[in-house]
This record gives sequence, structure tokens and C-alpha cells, in this order.
Amino acid sequence: MSNAVTKVVRERYASVAQGGRSNDRAAVRAVAEAFGYSPEELASIPAEANMGLSCGNPTAYASLRPGEVVVDLGCGGGLDVFLAARKVGPRGKAIGIDMTPEMIELARRNAATADQGKPMNNVELHLATIDKLPLPDASVDCVISNCVINLAPDKRAVFREAARVLKPGGRFAVSDIALKKPLPPDIGHDLMAYVGCIAGALPIEEYRRGLIDAGFGDVDIIESGSDLNAYSKVEGASCCASSDPKSQSELRVVQADCCIGSAPVSSTDADWLSRFNVNEFAASVRIFAVRPKTM
Repeated sequence: MSNAVTKVVRERYASVAQGGRSNDRAAVRAVAEAFGYSPEELASIPAEANMGLSCGNPTAYASLRPGEVVVDLGCGGGLDVFLAARKVGPRGKAIGIDMTPEMIELARRNAATADQGKPMNNVELHLATIDKLPLPDASVDCVISNCVINLAPDKRAVFREAARVLKPGGRFAVSDIALKKPLPPDIGHDLMAYVGCIAGALPIEEYRRGLIDAGFGDVDIIESGSDLNAYSKVEGASCCASSDPKSQSELRVVQADCCIGSAPVSSTDADWLSRFNVNEFAASVRIFAVRPKTM
């Protein structure tokens, strides 16, 4: 099933990279601002790097310093990679990882103009999955990610890879969606479609346990208080919806794993969306952990 999940997610994000997201740039900016990005930050990077896919702003609490190496798991069009690259400066490096060729191509185009119209030379981009990072052991000061780990079929493998590539004392600073309590069966499928891939989200305590089991210490998971209903500002806000009938069939096959019943929110959903608050069941969370100096 994990291969089918990966295929569906890759297809969806290929569509997004090729322009399948909303053309309303104001709405996309509004989503990013709702999850913690300042107007100044968004103005400092190519507009195409922000696609309204965030659920937080990990660069705001990663404590990035000049000269550090940071890796972004699931970099998309480059939003957090470019912001991180500015923080670590020319002596540092920001590495983006994404499994979707179209996203990496978009990020590379954006990187060519990300430094006030010039190339951002301290950015490195790799086509790879986040559970098999093409990086040496103990080579990174900080791992960041933004609403991507919830999509990974094997999250524990992602946690182990993050711990492997981090230097002793390195930081894990991630924004993600996690469950506060189980979704009611009668509305679960629809809410998952509305928020986008919430079916793949871990309960908060299971997320914490996964990081501890991977060797992390000082694990802190805090609800950001952001409104997940912000996604409704962008047309087709479901992260895993696909217009391809075959992909929709595969989504039904992999219900137990991720992306249950994903489909864009339509006008016919308005009545029940007004009756249920997704924030009651799930949360945007800030996750911080440290790789111990000895493991």
C-alpha cells in the first residue's frame, strides 16, 4: 500500500507544481500568513515558491545561524529552503529534498532568481524520498519540514533518517499536522478531504514516541493555535486530491494508510463544513527535538 500512497501523493504534487493550485495569489499568501509567515518574508522570495501548502513556519523557531547546514524535508517549490538560505548566509547551506521531479524542477527555477533576481548559490536541491536521504551521516545542523511528514507512509523511517544525518546536538524543527483525537467515522473521510491528507497524520503522543524511539531527546510538541480552516481560502485545498480517475481509485484502495477519500471541497460541502470544526480533531503543531551528543 505504501507504494500506492507514494504514487498518488507524487501525482498530486506534480499537478500542483505544474499549476494545478489556485491562481489567486492573494489567497495563497493569506494561507501562508495564517500559518506564521510575515509579509516581509513572503516578499523576499519568488512568489511561485509559496503554493499555500504550509501548516506552519519552521524557519521561525529553528534558531538557524550563519554558517549552518539545514535540510528541508519535502521542499516543494522552495519556500522554506530560500528563507533558511538567507538565515544561514553564504557560508552556510540550505538543502531541499523532494520526491516529485516537477517540484524539484520548480524549485530550481525559483532558485535561479531567489536572491533579488539572481541565483541563490547556497541552495542545493535533491530528488529523493525523505525516508532515504542522499546525505552523509552527521552532516546537518538542523532538519526542518513543513506539512510533509504526515504524507510519508513510514514516518518512523523518516525520523531515523533525520537522526542519522544530524550532527550530535543537531536540531529537528518541524511544522506538521497531528491528531488531537480520533476523527468520527461519519465525518472522517470528508474532513480528511477538506484538510488534506489528515488520514496520514499521527496522534500527537505517537509522534512524540516515534521521535524518542529514533533517538531524539528534548522532544517538544506544541499546538500552534493556527486555524486549519485557512485552507478553505485556496481552491482545491485538499493535498492529495487527484483529477485522474485511476488515482482516485487507488485512493480508495489505500484508505487505511493515507489520503482517505480525498477530493476538493465543493459548494455542496458547505452545509456540513459549517457544522464541523476540523480544529477540534487535528492541529497544526510545532515540533522541536534534539539529537543527543551521544547515541
